[in-house]
Amino acid sequence: MTDNHAVGKRVRDARVAKGLTQEQLAELAGVSPTYISVVERGIKSPQLDTFVPLCNALGVSADALLVDVVDAAALNTTNELAELLREMPRETQLLALRVIKAIVSED
Repeated sequence: MTDNHAVGKRVRDARVAKGLTQEQLAELAGVSPTYISVVERGIKSPQLDTFVPLCNALGVSADALLVDVVDAAALNTTNELAELLREMPRETQLLALRVIKAIVSED
């Protein structure tokens, strides 16, 4: 998956999770619905002057949209995972650890 496609998929996933149509997102971000479609399909990568309003409209951080393509953004994923684990009871934490180890050992 190219960088544009990875970012586009994240934009689409965030839009769908927020329950927005492409038209609604476009209005919130101040761009055209065609532009949203082009970004989501990975044809174009958003420029900074549209990327920031897009993040704000989706209510997500830039890291959330770039996690697939920026190595430093992986830290955001690690932090999010750690936070989720901290909120779990000890037994569930141990279960999650076993699952993660099983996934890693498959690679």
